[in-house]
Amino acid sequence: MRTEDKSTQKNTDGLAQPILHQKGIEIQPFGTLIELPIGLDAKVRADSCESLNQLLADSVILYYLYKKHHWLVRGETFYQLHLLLDKHADEQLELVDMIAERIQKLGGIAISDPRHVAEVTRISRPPNGAEEVPAMLSRLLEAHQIVIEDARKGAELTDENGDSSTNDLLTSEVLPTNETQIWYIASHLVDTPLVRS
Repeated sequence: MRTEDKSTQKNTDGLAQPILHQKGIEIQPFGTLIELPIGLDAKVRADSCESLNQLLADSVILYYLYKKHHWLVRGETFYQLHLLLDKHADEQLELVDMIAERIQKLGGIAISDPRHVAEVTRISRPPNGAEEVPAMLSRLLEAHQIVIEDARKGAELTDENGDSSTNDLLTSEVLPTNETQIWYIASHLVDTPLVRS
């Protein structure tokens, strides 16, 4: 009589038992492309993926900065900033998803592990604790500047390479969203009296 490993035995209790602790091989290493018939050669797709992965890493960090500051903001403008920072975080998360999915549509691998993101990002690490509000907002503006630089370089590259879908994502979604968020955050750093002029 043959003995089966418990993980492959049929469940006789009628319950669905997951097969746990599975291991597998990496089926596509980071930095490689699979062939997809989308009318762009491999060099163009590789250039776009590299550019988008830098943007993705920086956008992920910007998202987490927004969440950190949303949780830790203090002071007279707490309520307004608490809501605004969360709204901006949600908008950044949407962009993160769009960027990652575009990389996949190009046949690449989107940067996704937080440790890998931390290695690649150009955004400086903030202190672990809470900062004063002006410092938090300034930190967000500095991070936005890096993301905007990534997006503009990517838009120029994809325009030159004829990758119109990636270019459209950058010019119609990433840049306008970040520019609007910069405007809102920068407006909170204008030194104007609260009640008297």
